[in-house]
Amino acid sequence: MSIKDTPQYYHTVLERIPPKSKPVFEEEDMQKRVWGRRWGVNNDVGRLRLVLLHRPGEELKVITEDKYDPEIEALIDDRQQWYFRSDEAPDIARMQKEHDALASALRENGVQVEYVDCSPKNPNGMFTRDTAIAVKGGAVIGRLGPVGEEHGTGRRGEEAYVARKIAGLGMPILRTIHGEGLLEGGSFCFLDEHHAAVGTGFRQNPAAVDQLRNVLIHQDVELIEVPLTGHSLHIDGAIVMVDYQTALVNVTRLPYWFLDTLEDLGIKKIDVDPRDNYLNCLAIEPGKLVMADSARWTADKLDRLGFDLIQVPYDECHKHGGSIHCSTLPLIRDP
Repeated sequence: MSIKDTPQYYHTVLERIPPKSKPVFEEEDMQKRVWGRRWGVNNDVGRLRLVLLHRPGEELKVITEDKYDPEIEALIDDRQQWYFRSDEAPDIARMQKEHDALASALRENGVQVEYVDCSPKNPNGMFTRDTAIAVKGGAVIGRLGPVGEEHGTGRRGEEAYVARKIAGLGMPILRTIHGEGLLEGGSFCFLDEHHAAVGTGFRQNPAAVDQLRNVLIHQDVELIEVPLTGHSLHIDGAIVMVDYQTALVNVTRLPYWFLDTLEDLGIKKIDVDPRDNYLNCLAIEPGKLVMADSARWTADKLDRLGFDLIQVPYDECHKHGGSIHCSTLPLIRDP
C-alpha cells in the first residue's frame, strides 16, 4: 500500500510544514508582507503618517433654525439626535473652509490625508475620531451611541462607512464592537506604548471596554478605565497627550486617583488655561500640535513651554460640538 493511501498521510506531510505563531501579527516586516505596510498606532504623539477625515457637507442641511431651543441656546433635535451651538443654521461653506485649512496644515507637515464619505442621515460624520480606534497593527471599529428615531439618523451607521474605507485602504480590522457594547474613539488615548486610558460613562460601557481590553492585552497594553463625570462624552475633553510623557489636562474632569496614575507613569501634566477650558488639539509629532486659534490662552502657555503650534480657524466647526481632535482619526503613527 502506498503511504498516500494511509490515514497517516496528511499527518506525515503536515508535520513538515508546521504553522508558526511568530513573528507576531503586529511585527513590522510581517505587516508589510501580508498587509502592504505597517499599520496602526501605539502612542498618541509619534509622527503622524496617515489620518482619516470627513469633509463637512450636505449631511449638515438637516440642522435647521426651527429647532432652536433658547434654554440651551442651541439648535437641537432630540429625535434625530444632533445639536449645533447657535441660533443659526450651520454655515457649511465656512465649515468647509475651516476643515480644508486643517487638511492643508496636515498635508504641509507630511501627513497623508484620506477622506471618508457618510450618509446624509449622519450629520456628525465629520467627527471621524469616534468611529474607530487605531491600535498596533490595525483598527478596532467602534459602536456609536446616538441611534436616532427618525429615518435612521443620529450617529449609528457611521461605523460601517469607516469600516469599509479602512478595509479599502488595506488596514486590518482587529475587532468590531458588538453586542450591547458602546465605544467611541474620542474616549480613548494612549498614555505611552504600554498604557492606555478609556473614559467610561454616557457613551462607553463595560461591554465595549471588555472587548477593547481583549485586543490590547495581546499587545502588552494595560487599559485603564477612567469614570467620566455626569454626561461627559469623551476623555479627550479631559486629557490629550502632547509630547512623550506630557499631557494637556483639565483636572476638573479627572478623578484624583488618575492624576496619581499619571504621576506614577512619569507623565507631566500641563493644565489647560481655565479661560479656555479647552484642550482639543492634535499632536502631529512630539511637541508639535495643530489646534484651533480660538484657544488663545492655552496656546500662549504652550508656546512659552516651547511647543511648536500650528493654529487654524475652527469656530464654525466647533459649534457642532467638537473640534480638531474630534475631526481626525489617526491610522498610522511612528512608534
